[in-house]
Amino acid sequence: MATRNLSEYDRNSMPDGNGMKIGIVVSEWNYEVTGALADGAVESLKKLGVRDEDILVKHVPGSFELTLGGQFFAEYTDVNAIILLGCVIQGETRHFDFICQGVAKGATDLNIKYNLPVIFGVLTTENQQQALDRAGGKHGNKGDEAAYTALKMVALQTSLRR
Repeated sequence: MATRNLSEYDRNSMPDGNGMKIGIVVSEWNYEVTGALADGAVESLKKLGVRDEDILVKHVPGSFELTLGGQFFAEYTDVNAIILLGCVIQGETRHFDFICQGVAKGATDLNIKYNLPVIFGVLTTENQQQALDRAGGKHGNKGDEAAYTALKMVALQTSLRR
């Protein structure tokens, strides 16, 4: 379990987001949590220099659909990175395992297939309170962390292409 605020970062270690274009795919399921993740990601991207018009947000029904939404971004837009935001809460059945494994593998496959940073910002928690704690609560906002990761990965890719 996280013991620190996930939204803390060293501003000096962050790349300038000016000129970067970021796609964000957000699950509509459990929107109290996923909407807060999206808000955190968007605000963090803006603070780091990404322009409003360069932040593209689209919604999908649930977390399982995040990877196809990510693929659509990769195929139909010119984004530099894609952030997948969702929340899967453990229930009484194995559904949790199948969804989490499918989305994690899908995100990894998109990274490799498109040679594009695809950031896994999906909360996988035991209960709603743990999710809220990581979506703007006492552990910060995983959306912030996903935004920072996206910018760092774009900067890494750009530096290696030079």
